[in-house]
Amino acid sequence: MSEHAHGHPHALPTRAGRRPLLVALLLLVAFLVVEVVVAVVSGSLALLSDAGHMLTDVGSLAAALWALHLASRPARGAWTFGWQRAEILSAAGNGVTLLVVAVLVAVEAIHRLIDPARVAGGPVLVVALVGIAVNLAATGVLARADRSNLNVRGAFAHVLSDLYGFAGTAVAGLVVLTTGFVRADSIASLVVVVLMLVAARSLLRDSGRVLLEGAPESIDLDEVRGHLLSTDHVLDVHDLHVWTVTSNLPALSAHVVVRDECFRSGHAPQVLDLLQGCLVGHFDVEHSTFQLEPAGHGGHEAGAHL
Repeated sequence: MSEHAHGHPHALPTRAGRRPLLVALLLLVAFLVVEVVVAVVSGSLALLSDAGHMLTDVGSLAAALWALHLASRPARGAWTFGWQRAEILSAAGNGVTLLVVAVLVAVEAIHRLIDPARVAGGPVLVVALVGIAVNLAATGVLARADRSNLNVRGAFAHVLSDLYGFAGTAVAGLVVLTTGFVRADSIASLVVVVLMLVAARSLLRDSGRVLLEGAPESIDLDEVRGHLLSTDHVLDVHDLHVWTVTSNLPALSAHVVVRDECFRSGHAPQVLDLLQGCLVGHFDVEHSTFQLEPAGHGGHEAGAHL
């Protein structure tokens, strides 16, 4: 016997949920154009690395918006969960772009540490201060979005690390301007690299866990099994699977062995209600599928596991 629990329809992104991403995207695009021009004119690698990071921010926000658009499509035909996992693919893509840009900037920064280039500290400082203001505004806008969504969290991580990067660039510009120590520009670039690597690691780890269908970190499988086994008339639980379809949508399936009299007395539906109520109440899992089995049925199953 199999049953599917739906406490409510799968939540789909709304236009209001996309608005913070759109506002932040417009802010960053406007500033990106200015920063690239000043970076080329001043010869600042720190500004150019920030511009590269800013470009990944713009790409991440655009990808996040597109993913939210895809995720809003209803389930249809072969797409039984709709396009909701597009959000996870977007988050993974954000992690990859952060990683690639970090490597490229690190190589150039190390080269300039060895053979420093001339840097105009004044323009670097001014643009970095403006960048701090723009990224503070974008961060404030994104802070109001739903950051429990991995896709939105990826975009937020991009913008927040860029804010820290601009702070480092401002310090580098001030150092160059007051002391002439041009290597400060490369050092600031390496600080940006570290921030990008940290953000990339987090995004790739979390999105990879979803794409590889690992159990959510917040759910302990032994605890789930224990709760299910404590349900009246349940003898055993096997083939237990827990995974995440997309952000905030965990799913579970399991084979549950119940007493034979449950089938004879017609009590199986009540057991099913208890099992699903247990998941919703203790683990906030509303998407579940159970196969109820009599004792001894497991001997006929191929590929079963604990």
